[in-house]
Amino acid sequence: SDAVCNFVICNDSSLRSQPIIFNPDFFVEKLRHEKPEVFTELVVSNITRLIDLPGAELAQLMGEEDPKLPGANSTASGFFRSLMSLKRKEKGVVFGSPLTEEGIAQVSQLIEYLHKNLRAEGLFRVPGNSIRQQILKDALNSGTDIDLDSGEFHSNDVATLLKMFLGELPEPLLTHKHFHAHLKIADLTLFDEKGNKTSTPDKERQIEALQLLFLILPAPNRSLLKLLLDLLYQTAKKQDKNKMSAHNLALMFAPHILWPRNVTANDLQENITKLNNGVTFMIKHSQKLFKAPAYIRECARLHYLGSRAHTSKDDLDLLTSPGSKELQPLKSQKRSRLDTCHQEETQQRTEEALKELFRHVHNMPDSAKKKKLIRQFNKHPTALTPGSDVPTSPAPRRTRSRSFSGLIKRKVLGTPVILERKSRDATPEPERVSKENVHLLQKCGSPAHMSQAKLKFSEGRKEESCRRMRAHLLSKDSSSL
Repeated sequence: SDAVCNFVICNDSSLRSQPIIFNPDFFVEKLRHEKPEVFTELVVSNITRLIDLPGAELAQLMGEEDPKLPGANSTASGFFRSLMSLKRKEKGVVFGSPLTEEGIAQVSQLIEYLHKNLRAEGLFRVPGNSIRQQILKDALNSGTDIDLDSGEFHSNDVATLLKMFLGELPEPLLTHKHFHAHLKIADLTLFDEKGNKTSTPDKERQIEALQLLFLILPAPNRSLLKLLLDLLYQTAKKQDKNKMSAHNLALMFAPHILWPRNVTANDLQENITKLNNGVTFMIKHSQKLFKAPAYIRECARLHYLGSRAHTSKDDLDLLTSPGSKELQPLKSQKRSRLDTCHQEETQQRTEEALKELFRHVHNMPDSAKKKKLIRQFNKHPTALTPGSDVPTSPAPRRTRSRSFSGLIKRKVLGTPVILERKSRDATPEPERVSKENVHLLQKCGSPAHMSQAKLKFSEGRKEESCRRMRAHLLSKDSSSL
């Protein structure tokens, strides 16, 4: 509801039937691509607010130091670890190579096929045929088109090959430098009334932390992770058919997407449960994890709208806390910021238009119209005069007529009637306006009554002059008699 979008009117009739897609994370993605350092600092600062990362682990998350992983300093090098290292040295175009968009395009064929075959019992647990898997693997490495719907391959072949692809990546899909952060997220629990930690996971904080952590994943890793978790989510929804719950799927995929490379289960020890539970949580809440938090969207949007200061999550919590009665709610502040920006833009455009109009009037040849326009500017110096860009000579002040006809003219023209007090050095007092004339003046507020007002006024003057003439003639007759 807080998102701001622009509407574009398109007159192309062929495009009107197409759905309109609005990406609420538009400014987030724009900031990530155009200013990655600013984006990373913004996201990591909010991650450290949720989980406690010491200096070394924070430097690893930022990529400033090489990650220190469990089992890295161990001298034990069993046959299993050596075998995995040798298998990863056999790099192909897709399998065993660093993750690229080309590799994701090839593997997405496997994911699309599995979406159509989620009912196979023991999917991702039952191994497929090794010969068919090798044929399919060679086809993917060579980049040839594959028709998985031809019936040549079984769904277990495709599922096993997908796990093989993830296991042969040089580093896990969730990357080595995020390993310690995932362990800390698994430890996020609720607090009781006394402020003590409980054993109940804090799901909201875990979701928020994963949303932030996924934002700073490399783009290919994030794209494939979204495809994979969506597939596992849909598979878990069909667990009544395939017997694969979210926890069972996590046991199959945690070693491939989260465990560090070249480590065994003995190296991880008590962290195995945390990692498996963490992948289970990702599968169950996968539909929420690839959306940026609201405050990250707002910070990214304000960054491109020219905001002077970024708003952090702590500031948003402070604004919406019930005890802060003196502060306005967040939504009202957003509206006020938008209204302020709109008013400033409108004021700026108005001033520019007035400056242009003032220059035009100043360059006009001397005439009565020019003097009238300049007087209009001088009447409202604060609202209309656009500054001192163009020097103007002060127009002589015109003395207003105080006659009754002048009052009517000013009333019709819309200018306020100002009754000035008589100054001590003023000329003799002007004739007063009778009650009938004031009443007539009020009735003449609109141009529609102007003709009637003039007519009544002229008739009144004629009658008055006639009465005076009769009185004068009568006085003459009486004197002669």
